[in-house]
Amino acid sequence: MTFRLRFTALSDVGRVRRDNQDSGYAGPHLLVIADGVGGAARGDIASSAAVEAIRKLDVPPGNDPLSELAATIHLAHDRLAEIVEGHPDLDGTSTTVSAAVFDGTHLAIGHVGDSRGYLLRDGVLRQLTDDHTLVQSLVDEGRITEDEARVHPHRNLILRAVDGVHEPEPDLFTTEVNVGDRLLFCSDGCSGVLTNDALAALLAIDPLETAASRLVSAALDAGSSDNVTVVVAEVVEDDDEASPPAFVVGAAASAPHLRISDESTGNLSDSEFAALEGLPIDPEDLRYAPQPPRRGSALRILAVVAVVLALLAGAGWGAYAYSQTRYYVSDNAGKVAIFKGVDLDIWGAPPLHHLVKSTDISLSAIEPYFATEVRNGKAVESLAKAEKYVAGLPLKCADTSTIPVPTTPVVTPTPVKTPTTTRHPKPAAGTTRTATPTRTPTPITLPSPSPSATPGTGTSGCTGAQ
Repeated sequence: MTFRLRFTALSDVGRVRRDNQDSGYAGPHLLVIADGVGGAARGDIASSAAVEAIRKLDVPPGNDPLSELAATIHLAHDRLAEIVEGHPDLDGTSTTVSAAVFDGTHLAIGHVGDSRGYLLRDGVLRQLTDDHTLVQSLVDEGRITEDEARVHPHRNLILRAVDGVHEPEPDLFTTEVNVGDRLLFCSDGCSGVLTNDALAALLAIDPLETAASRLVSAALDAGSSDNVTVVVAEVVEDDDEASPPAFVVGAAASAPHLRISDESTGNLSDSEFAALEGLPIDPEDLRYAPQPPRRGSALRILAVVAVVLALLAGAGWGAYAYSQTRYYVSDNAGKVAIFKGVDLDIWGAPPLHHLVKSTDISLSAIEPYFATEVRNGKAVESLAKAEKYVAGLPLKCADTSTIPVPTTPVVTPTPVKTPTTTRHPKPAAGTTRTATPTRTPTPITLPSPSPSATPGTGTSGCTGAQ
């Protein structure tokens, strides 16, 4: 038994931004959300180009919808590469992609970035996708909570996207659906400010169009400073009813990637914007139509500086987070001590290390080689390894000049003379030989040296660590 989808989509530029960089698509066989990233590099171009590439899958799927979905995400990557090659000022543009192909019983899902897909079944909301962000990695490691992630200063720093430069690495998987299931694909302008309980309650509202409208309104009322785009669908029994036309919302509705100016800036000209106003666009989309961006070198420079500062801040946070997983052993006022972090000071940055354990071991009591190693900072991987290293530091042996002089004199033995034999001339015949007496040496007894005269050996001959 197969089912079909009822669907709708809605996008709002929001109350802070001047243009809409989100794109959404909802059709009988395909649901897509794409959140453009790039600021001055025109994220709307990236998201609309991605939706155009992927919307080709809104047909009855073949035998391997996951492979087809992966191929179209790579096609979007290639299209962005072509656009940036022709318009270098667009370098840095990228987009998230969360897409689902429906075959009547299952969803084949491809996901890159921090847009999200949810499934609501019997009142229980389940998140289908995992965010590819720095803060999500911190949540996975247990270092921050979900609530803290919503207000984290680097919550928008994504680790994977479709950018035309790096090969996209989408998460690919399938999930089974049942009649009555509701699906939500949305940009982080929605999921970033609404809790799961709020999303579940709003997604359950009837009819489907009201649920989509309430989701967008609730996100804006909750203080979202981003564009808000939702794609909502419901699994129903297949009654052979003809499907309505697909919904194309956000930047994809005006397809700015097809109307890039021939100028190197990539900005649309006034005449091109005027031409867009004459295109047939859904009235709801016109209500939230983006305003033409003001072009000016000063504003462009400020935007570039803002992006660079944001990237530097994100890189700085990542470096600090990594430093707090390291330890090292070093000198602290002449004593051996254990520090957490890295032995590095950066002007204007918060300290990257702090003292976690002091010892009474003096550097002057350690063997010179190891004392130098400690002064230079001995890096280790954990506190346990740092403590083991400190416990194994070899101490210097005592100076032999401090060994007491023995009080009992040492008697030097007198050399013993070796007796010699004197040869006498052979006596004449008839005479008697008289033997010369042999001299026997007198033995000399040497006194044993005092025990205090023997230097200590092993650890007993080494100074303490005080």
